Amino acid sequence: MTKTYLFIGGSYGIGKEILPLLPSDAKVIVASRTREGLEGENIQHIPFDVLTDTLPIEQLPSQLDGFVYCPGSINLRPFRGLKEEAFKNDFEINVLGAVRTLQQIQPLLTASEQASVVLFSTVAVQTGMPFHASVAASKGALEGLGRSLAAEWAPKVRVNVIAPSITDTPLANRFLNNDAKKEKAALRHPLKRIGTTKDVAQLAAFLLSENSSWMTGQVLGLDGGMSSLNVSG
Repeated sequence: MTKTYLFIGGSYGIGKEILPLLPSDAKVIVASRTREGLEGENIQHIPFDVLTDTLPIEQLPSQLDGFVYCPGSINLRPFRGLKEEAFKNDFEINVLGAVRTLQQIQPLLTASEQASVVLFSTVAVQTGMPFHASVAASKGALEGLGRSLAAEWAPKVRVNVIAPSITDTPLANRFLNNDAKKEKAALRHPLKRIGTTKDVAQLAAFLLSENSSWMTGQVLGLDGGMSSLNVSG
């Protein structure tokens, strides 16, 4: 049976990397600001900005088998210099954008025999890191949202969260825009490398698939061992 997936974001970075890993006969709807880089007859694009637009629900099918929320932020600054507006902006894109979308599409997800929702957090929620106060606060709220919905929507909808460490994406470019920065970031991880979009996409594709049909309410660390290992010394 053909599966239908909705991506918020997905025209670049991790979202784009997930698309070719989906079943070849899947129908994919990408709601994003641009369709640049999106190819394939099975991909439908809907112009959409999660911060300013209302998702045009009338353009969606009556059933969704999978949903991926890709928007995020990396706002790293000392706490003393963070204004309240920074916390509000991060919360808006990381949490409220997901909340609004999920409330709209809940009937479409529950119309599926079993749908799968994938959200993205950060290793900085579980592992305290300096300068991460704003993004960790909002992503921590997203993890709580994911677990709550996993409980409320079971057994019809599975909800899981991926919590990666720094990954080589356009969003993280200013932290990884030369070899010295990449090497320094890699050395912070027990596996001595930074994450790739493919690393995260493969886990997301697994969570969307029936291979993970007995998994829900999980926050999965994908961080080169950073959150659970101490290999210094």
